[in-house]
Amino acid sequence: MGGGPGTGAMAGDPQGAQGGAAPRLGPLAGLRVVEMAGIGPAPFAAMLLADLGAQVIRIDRPGPSDLGIARPAEFDFVLRGRGRVALDLKHPEAVACVLDLLATADALIEGFRPGVMERLGLGPEPCLRANPRLVYGRVTGWGQDGPLAPRAGHDLNYLALTGVLDMIGRDPDQPPAIPLNLIADYAGGSLMLVLGILAGVFAARAGGPGQVVDAAMVDGVSVLATAMAGLRAAGLHDGPRGTNLLDGGLPEYDVYRCADGRWLSLGALEPRFRATALAGFGLDPAAFPPDRSPAGRARLRRALSDAIATRGRDEWCAMFEGQDACIAPVLTPEEAPEHPHMAARATHVAIGGHRQPAPAPRFSATPCAVPDAVTACATGAAGLAGWGLDEQAIARLVGSGAMPGAGQAPDQTHAGRPEPGAGPMQTGGRK
Repeated sequence: MGGGPGTGAMAGDPQGAQGGAAPRLGPLAGLRVVEMAGIGPAPFAAMLLADLGAQVIRIDRPGPSDLGIARPAEFDFVLRGRGRVALDLKHPEAVACVLDLLATADALIEGFRPGVMERLGLGPEPCLRANPRLVYGRVTGWGQDGPLAPRAGHDLNYLALTGVLDMIGRDPDQPPAIPLNLIADYAGGSLMLVLGILAGVFAARAGGPGQVVDAAMVDGVSVLATAMAGLRAAGLHDGPRGTNLLDGGLPEYDVYRCADGRWLSLGALEPRFRATALAGFGLDPAAFPPDRSPAGRARLRRALSDAIATRGRDEWCAMFEGQDACIAPVLTPEEAPEHPHMAARATHVAIGGHRQPAPAPRFSATPCAVPDAVTACATGAAGLAGWGLDEQAIARLVGSGAMPGAGQAPDQTHAGRPEPGAGPMQTGGRK
């Protein structure tokens, strides 16, 4: 993927590199991670690490479960770029295999409810005994302790508990808006887990011990809201939702319908951008001085709505080309990859015949490879061999029945319970 100056480029992927047998590319090349199959934040965290060059092997359950959203494996894009093996963790041989993998790993990723890994014989104590420098990464919604720790939940529930959901929306008399599952699952969960794992590995490589990383989505979302907490404390963003600076309360920071029914975003908070935007829409900035009273806001909102409704979205974008007015079209998911800016940066790439977001961020000296599609990654015995297990150990594992369907990938990808009665995982898609 070509990049502009300072963005770094994406290197072509050597054949088989993502299966683990060939050298990997990216700044995390050499990092080794074992991922316990999950849904939501756990596999996305593993994907981020694999995208940046880490060698990741995923331990799948041997059969489907009722958790997550069923789909053919080729459409579970977050499973790209890493080998996987289905192990029946009721078999002692399978548990021993995981401990063998962890003995040469830098980190573990798991997203089950507290206590599930312990019941499998794979809790922190045996894993850190197998590898004292291991970073044991755990991601859950509620955290490893506290009154709600054993309860099921979804992104929406975790977001609700933090107070952040209450701030999102346009009307205080209507329900809060649901921002997909991007905030708690992926920002508060996956990204915080990745940060914790890399920090733990850094500490271990500096001579420190291995340790457990407790990445709770309620903690992560709360940290994400630190700046907002400061604005509220200063009295700058403490009104009902839909009446504040960054929630659509200001007409200069809102989304407007155009003549063609499509939408234009306006984020002209600063005076110079505001003046440029108003003039571009045919409004005299002097006639609309900053006025954050309800009447002043309503007057400017009506004027902007009427003006923007006179032209189509793309016409407005063309008129503002080259100007710092803080406007951008609201694109559909289908339109976004084709926008000239997104196309110039190759923000999306073809992986396995499907257009997907490219790895991010970009690195100038250690560019990432284009990941292999999930259907092209090594599975079963080949996945274990790519990690470095010898043929005899793999043969014993297959012979024990602990690796059913060796070498075959499941048709449906779910995060499932690794043992009867273990309870669903406490990450995105929990029931």
